[in-house]
Amino acid sequence: MLELAGIIILGIFAQWIAWKFKIPAILPLILIGLAVGPLSTFYSEDGTQWIQPIWNKNEGFFPGESLFYFVSLAIGIILFEGGLTLKIGEIKKVGGVIGKLISLGAIITFFGAGVAAHYFFGLDWQISFLFSGLIIVTGPTVITPILRNIPLRKDISAVLKWEGILIDPIGALVAVLVFGFITVNIPAGTFGDNLGTIDAAKLSGNLGAEGASYTKHALIEFGKIIVIGFAFGLAGGFAMYHAVKRKVIPHYLLNVASLSIVLLIFVLSDLFAHESGLLAVVVMGMYLGNSDLPNLKELLYFKESLSVLLISILFILLSANISVEDLLLIYNWKTAVLFAVIIFVIRPIGVFLSTAGSNLSTNEKIFISWVGPRGIVAAGIASLFGTKLVELGVPGAEYITPLVFGLVLVTVLLNATTARLVASLLGVFLKKSEGIMIIGGSRVSRLIASYLQKNDRHVVLVDSNRENIEKAKELGIEAINANIYNDDLSDNIELSDVGYLLSMTGNDEINRQAMTRYRERFGENGTFRLMTSEELLKKSGFNKDEVFSNTHDFLRFTEVARDYPSIQEIEVNDHSMFLRILEVIRDNKDAIPLFIKNPEGHIELLDTLSETELAVEDGTIIAYLGKPIDFEDVVTAKMEDSDEEKS
Repeated sequence: MLELAGIIILGIFAQWIAWKFKIPAILPLILIGLAVGPLSTFYSEDGTQWIQPIWNKNEGFFPGESLFYFVSLAIGIILFEGGLTLKIGEIKKVGGVIGKLISLGAIITFFGAGVAAHYFFGLDWQISFLFSGLIIVTGPTVITPILRNIPLRKDISAVLKWEGILIDPIGALVAVLVFGFITVNIPAGTFGDNLGTIDAAKLSGNLGAEGASYTKHALIEFGKIIVIGFAFGLAGGFAMYHAVKRKVIPHYLLNVASLSIVLLIFVLSDLFAHESGLLAVVVMGMYLGNSDLPNLKELLYFKESLSVLLISILFILLSANISVEDLLLIYNWKTAVLFAVIIFVIRPIGVFLSTAGSNLSTNEKIFISWVGPRGIVAAGIASLFGTKLVELGVPGAEYITPLVFGLVLVTVLLNATTARLVASLLGVFLKKSEGIMIIGGSRVSRLIASYLQKNDRHVVLVDSNRENIEKAKELGIEAINANIYNDDLSDNIELSDVGYLLSMTGNDEINRQAMTRYRERFGENGTFRLMTSEELLKKSGFNKDEVFSNTHDFLRFTEVARDYPSIQEIEVNDHSMFLRILEVIRDNKDAIPLFIKNPEGHIELLDTLSETELAVEDGTIIAYLGKPIDFEDVVTAKMEDSDEEKS
């Protein structure tokens, strides 16, 4: 009982360390797992491991193969949660790049790493390609924390995030096929039996004789896995979507029911085609993540919390399951050479060939090449296949688990400590955060968001009212259903380019709370709110640099937007014309001045500028909300009145 509780406590402690020092949690998790596992033999009183998940094959926390069943189900849940976060809209510009990375890039990694493992480390071809199949995957559980701490251009973040999640089931499928190739001539039912050492020459000869027929069989199995994985994933997503929408599942059972459905889809798909379960749960997650499921947010929070717990447990268990002898096997220069070739040669080749002809710059391609940490899927499947092949006596199988774990540790350590420095040296940081977050999804907010979006600004609208969110999405506006009191938006990597915050709700307390909470994270270029009715009446009590409009509160904005729901533009040619037009707009009760846009398209809030000192070029545009005005007549009349007063 102490050991089981200790695993959970240490796992959450490792997560806290990761949060505190802004590093991927996998790093402290592996180190703690090694410390309480194989390394503890050096300082425990009786020389035994403090935590040993399996010993004597059928003893421990997870006797027999139960550890690997737990690992498989846990990975399925983690990948489902990853699938929920994949939004199709994120890949409009880089969908082709992602497709090539998980196909062409995976092929290059598979063959390149296989050849490297054979010639640099001396593994036979079968084990070499099993190793390369396992390391095709990059780790979403590692990449996400890195991306959260580095303000990158949205396309780079999208490429790394999507690759990390979609490549996992592909890498697992390839590893399964290679594992099947290795074991094709081993009699069924021998897994788990200690057969002794298999003669390497005999095994190689048998595989050569059967290789051609297995290649055909493998291709058929691969196609079967793809078809069944997609079929079960789409069916599971469709069924769960309608069950939730029609309230077949009561709200208090929603989270646990969704968990059971994910496990059901994973197991059923796996029964029809071995290892298709991973693909099925990713597809199911993507289906639900891109739907209008009303409870998606709380479902995502539950799965995220569950994933944190499972990752914490898994990495400590798998790390503790390695022995000192396993670690000593790879303690040599050949390991360093192999890892260097994989990280500094094979990964860049795969990335550059996959991104050829894309809109990514050379420096952005180099950065994507640099960030390729391996994660839970590689470690979990390596433990499973490595242990099975060792039991079967396959030569070289003892290297699989320590090599994969070593690569996981090295890539995580390398990327966690150098990603920000490399991004800075390559100049792929966002030079300026020009994105805009609008708190509140009223009609006014939607009108302003649409206008800014049409002027090539990244706009995100945040509201706790689902109806407002749906209306925003219908207009093509990126919208997040969130409560600023309870939900933390700071870790959302899709908001890394946001630098302006507009609080535009009808509640002053919410507006001020949003400014206080998110000023530092999302308001580096400016944080603004609507005036209260009292401030509008008194014309005092507010900071002019922090209010969106000096002349209108939420009620007056709402009234104008109700009667005239559009934003108008008027071009001005010089400063005097600008002042006359602005005066006309302010004199009209059905119009509210909003922005000034220079000829280059740069937009600024009008009420935050000094109008008398503002440089107005020919082609400058004033944007205002409200009634279309015939400025020619009005301006002419005002000029005539002014002339009469002078005379």
